[in-house]
Amino acid sequence: MTIVFVNGVPLTPAVWSPLISELPESRQRETVLLPPPGFGAPLPSGFGATIFDYRDWLIDELSRFDTPVDLVGHSLSGGYVLEVAMSRPDLLRSWVSDTIGGYEPGYVWHEIAKLWQTPGDGERHVEELFAGDNRDRVGRMVEWGIPEPTAGEVAAGQGPEMGKAILALYRSIPPEVLLERGRALPTAAARPGLVPVATEDHTGGSVTLRHRAARRAGARAVDLDGIGHWWMLQDPARAARVLTEFWDSL
Repeated sequence: MTIVFVNGVPLTPAVWSPLISELPESRQRETVLLPPPGFGAPLPSGFGATIFDYRDWLIDELSRFDTPVDLVGHSLSGGYVLEVAMSRPDLLRSWVSDTIGGYEPGYVWHEIAKLWQTPGDGERHVEELFAGDNRDRVGRMVEWGIPEPTAGEVAAGQGPEMGKAILALYRSIPPEVLLERGRALPTAAARPGLVPVATEDHTGGSVTLRHRAARRAGARAVDLDGIGHWWMLQDPARAARVLTEFWDSL
């Protein structure tokens, strides 16, 4: 079995390290960290950094494995996971996504996403977000809720390339695109799915909305009470237990 972790925005693979260290040793040996272009890996020349570019990139990467994988995504990478589950389920044994609420009618983008989708305002925000030296960026990540030492590891990978990718990515998925892609969500049921529902995460839609989307995708939803957007960092032991129980059930 191969477990593939894909990080989201504005992150690097370092965000997964605390959770992986809590997995059983046998599972730790099966993990692969797959950073998307611009988010811990170089942004290739000509790469459009749209949601569909990242979907195709992930399909290409997963096609290199000999057997279907257990795929895990957080934040926007949870969207890439769902796109693969809907279009190439043959590459997966299972999938995990905490971003499923975005595919449900009635979802409203959070305020930072709206900012990044706005020309001019988005450019200014990412420039400010990644300005200064590494210490400045670490401070901002800590303010965002990412604890040390992960904040330092993430900040080391941030910069103008990541900012460019963020703007292109968020501008490729306005509400009408999400609504259209959401119509295909039931096809994700072709493979077992798990939706970690961090109840204090206010970026992914209401708890009710996320549970409704999980049902449409034929997935199991598990509430992580009292935990927010950075659930894999706030309580990595609990997150590891939830994932392990899911994989053991397959």
